[in-house]
Amino acid sequence: MIMLRSWIFEITFHVWTLLVAVIGLPSLVAKRSALGVVRFWVRGVIWLARVICGITFRVEGRENIPQGPCIIAAQHQSSFETYALFTECEDPVFVLKRELLWIPFIGWYITATGLVPIDRGAGAAAMRRMLRAATAAVERGAQMLIFPEGTRVPPGETRPYKPGFIALYNHCDVPLVPLALNSGYTWGKSRVLKKPGEIVFKYLPPLPTGLSKAEILATLRERLETASAALPKA
Repeated sequence: MIMLRSWIFEITFHVWTLLVAVIGLPSLVAKRSALGVVRFWVRGVIWLARVICGITFRVEGRENIPQGPCIIAAQHQSSFETYALFTECEDPVFVLKRELLWIPFIGWYITATGLVPIDRGAGAAAMRRMLRAATAAVERGAQMLIFPEGTRVPPGETRPYKPGFIALYNHCDVPLVPLALNSGYTWGKSRVLKKPGEIVFKYLPPLPTGLSKAEILATLRERLETASAALPKA
């Protein structure tokens, strides 16, 4: 039954995505309009996941997101958080891998909403582009969202944090908000399988600016792992 529901969701997800992408094409001329279409699409995805797969979604700790610019450093266990975070921030600026731009329709909206695509093979050039985008985001009071490990990591596993995360933290000089989550238990890396359960996002108190590289790496890792271990496993 779980696999049947997962396939029904998979088909419905693609139909919903295509429908919204086509209807929303006029919004691509303006960032705010495109962002509104993306948020509408995300809310539909969350509703479909609840109704079809029995996956609920809850957020804790929103009061820990400061007013004004900040960096949100999130765990990355599934594609779910790349969708849901669009509804969490007033002016989100994602740092995401360039390959997402190649997805039909979705890539157009990624570009229109002002996200920062990173070419992992471009080295210093990619770093400079990210920092220029970060400067612009901070100046207008936006929130930078980054997955420090740079890829999806199953619950209970870890990967080294990417150099771009440290560069972003040092460059922006704004509070860093850790975001623990548990989406990997229900959504996971599998393209199709979706298990019933509750996905929780938990924003933790912001870390101060000016920490050394060793301090920020150790503190962020410890806080995220401790918080995520306490979240539901299903």
